[in-house]
Amino acid sequence: MIDKELLDILCCPETKQDIHYVEGGPIDAINRKIKEGTLKNRGGDEVKEPIDAGLLRQDRKFLYPIRQDIPIMLIDEGIPFEEFDK
Repeated sequence: MIDKELLDILCCPETKQDIHYVEGGPIDAINRKIKEGTLKNRGGDEVKEPIDAGLLRQDRKFLYPIRQDIPIMLIDEGIPFEEFDK
């Protein structure tokens, strides 16, 4: 889990919207798509490494992956979240 103080100061690098921590079901669904080789990030590249959790933008359009407790806050690494927002 990401430190609460760090979460309080992080924001979306593109829109500066607030972000919030996501784990559990949506992350499991994302990792299934990664395993299938069918998930592309915002930059159009196939996501090849599973994620541990994510930071979801306030508008719920993109999730920034977290791997080994490190948030990947690069715009092109964002994962489109609409299909996982259930």
